[in-house]
Amino acid sequence: MRLTVLTVVCLLLSGMAGAAAYFFPVVVAGVGQTGQTVVVPPSSSVGKTSPTRSAPPGAPFTVLLLGSDDDSKFNADHVLTQSMILVRVEPATRHVTMLSIPRDLWVPLSTGGSAKIDAAYSYGGAAAAIATVERNFHVHIDEYAWIGLKGLIRMIDELGGVDVIVTNPVLDDFYPDDIDVTYLYGYKRVAILPGPQHLDGSHALQYVRSRHDDIQGDFGRSQRQQQVLLALKSKAATLNAANLPDIVNALKGEFKTSMGLDRVRSLLGVASTFDLANVRQIVLLPPTYTSYGQISGQSVILPHWAQILPLVKANFP
Repeated sequence: MRLTVLTVVCLLLSGMAGAAAYFFPVVVAGVGQTGQTVVVPPSSSVGKTSPTRSAPPGAPFTVLLLGSDDDSKFNADHVLTQSMILVRVEPATRHVTMLSIPRDLWVPLSTGGSAKIDAAYSYGGAAAAIATVERNFHVHIDEYAWIGLKGLIRMIDELGGVDVIVTNPVLDDFYPDDIDVTYLYGYKRVAILPGPQHLDGSHALQYVRSRHDDIQGDFGRSQRQQQVLLALKSKAATLNAANLPDIVNALKGEFKTSMGLDRVRSLLGVASTFDLANVRQIVLLPPTYTSYGQISGQSVILPHWAQILPLVKANFP
């Protein structure tokens, strides 16, 4: 019964717009990987933290969603986070706010030194990623969820693919050819043509993962992610209890989360009455919130904290 409840909830949550839906369909699908304790060091920006971080049931709370290239190029728990998204859920008003954090954002890490923010998880797991985001964005994080690439592929294939109208086509000569292959550092050419497209899991991943030759770089990729995730909403609505065992099996081992059953129950009310009009999506687009730069030979995204912090404070109180 607990597993069934968890799976139904994660499918309902896939209806949440934007990049949050990229992670939520699998956040709570496995009983064994929910409710993980994360000890985050005290933050000078946010105040004292502790292993017990969750807000009370029914109160607004913030989740840090993490998505990684989980191929064999990296040791387990030492992967980069290709996606970092702050999600604030307000159960009473059924409002959801999402803020995408650029993976190349140059920040001080909680573990010491400065680097692209995608390295935080690699150096210290979820605790380091949470602490780094908290200290730089002056926000408190109640929960986290992590998912790997293969989870998205399996989920979409289990749903029978997704239908999208491609308005931001992909033509990438250097797409990583690193899933289920012997040589992990190869590239291949991928193309997602404009117009109506039916995408299976692998092609949907190509559409949301490709980051070359897009005039908006990672910001364009975020827009493509949101489009595919909205397509997942209609697909998830067609599922019934008979689909649950196959979905759970498809997502096995592809996620971790600190959320337990009580938190999942608090999300039920939001998911069941979800309305796209109640979702605010925020991307830290240049030139207002960020700019492109070079540090130590690396292409990075530089934060404009004078503009970012008031935005975060207004949406993540």
